[in-house]
Amino acid sequence: MTVLAFLGGIVLLVVGADLLVRGASRLSLSIGLSPLIVGLTVVSFGTSAPELAVSLKAAFAGTTEMAFGNVVGSNICNVLLILGLAALAAPLEIAPAVLRRDLPALLALSLLTALLASDGRLGAADGLVLLAGGLAHAVLSFRQERRGPETAAAEAPAAARRHGRLLDALSILAGLALLVVGADLLVGAAVKFARAAGVSDLVVGLTVVAVGTSLPEIAASVLASLRGARDIAVGNVVGSNILNLAIVLALTALVAPGGVVVPSDALRFDTPVMLAAAFLCVPVFLRDRRVSRGEGLLFVLLYGFYTTWIALKAQESPHLAWLQAVVLFAVLPTLAVGVLVWSFRAAWRFRRNRSLEI
Repeated sequence: MTVLAFLGGIVLLVVGADLLVRGASRLSLSIGLSPLIVGLTVVSFGTSAPELAVSLKAAFAGTTEMAFGNVVGSNICNVLLILGLAALAAPLEIAPAVLRRDLPALLALSLLTALLASDGRLGAADGLVLLAGGLAHAVLSFRQERRGPETAAAEAPAAARRHGRLLDALSILAGLALLVVGADLLVGAAVKFARAAGVSDLVVGLTVVAVGTSLPEIAASVLASLRGARDIAVGNVVGSNILNLAIVLALTALVAPGGVVVPSDALRFDTPVMLAAAFLCVPVFLRDRRVSRGEGLLFVLLYGFYTTWIALKAQESPHLAWLQAVVLFAVLPTLAVGVLVWSFRAAWRFRRNRSLEI
């Protein structure tokens, strides 16, 4: 039964992602919205449903440390693993609106979250601040991306004729439902496999459950990338991270008695990693306004280092010192040089393009 649940979860994720991407793409054209805004809102909110469910359940159960770790861990996973896998499937083009509006919003909310959490707790007032930031971004996005019914009709008359809006909406809802159910089945089966192999509950929570709540994002983004809906793929990742901070974490802080407790380990390590992952997007996105397969591979490898680190640290493994040396003297210097080179090249190309325009 566990094997069947594992395989069934994979099937539901693939089918659900296909329905979600197809329905969102058609509906965005028929009502005058760009695929980017659909990826930032409808798709990202739907694929963030597992994070919201886990965080709220943790809040009501009194284990708010799990809620904070779930959001921070999911944001790290979204950037490094999901964006990396989507870029490996097909190089991703970055829309100008992502650079102009959405990436700055993500960076601002990430910094704001780290600042509000620095005292070890996120209270109701902190939740309201994050929620206000998310709502402001949503309103600005809709106002900028709304193109009007005339433009929508001119761009996709065939789609509007062949598929009614109700059918597209039902396709989106069905896709979201299948994604959530599929993720639940797959995570449950994976936890049973891990425990049968003798892995501790802590390591399971840091690895299987953290990635499991991001499985809908993985399925939706990779399939969107393969189908050419790359605005949805990028918008899903950026939008999910914004929603995780401005909706999931904000609502959890509002409903949790006494607020959300922020573990000291998360402040010292995981929160800085979340910030670093978000800021790593700046030079990568600016360089040619795309994420290449090589950069996608780099993101996936960095996520591998991160999960290996937390797993070895949780087990107090003697190999942790060796990995720490590799990270400090090889990975971080190489990454720092790469970021500097990317940033310099991006700035130089930006200035060159501006001079050519003048």
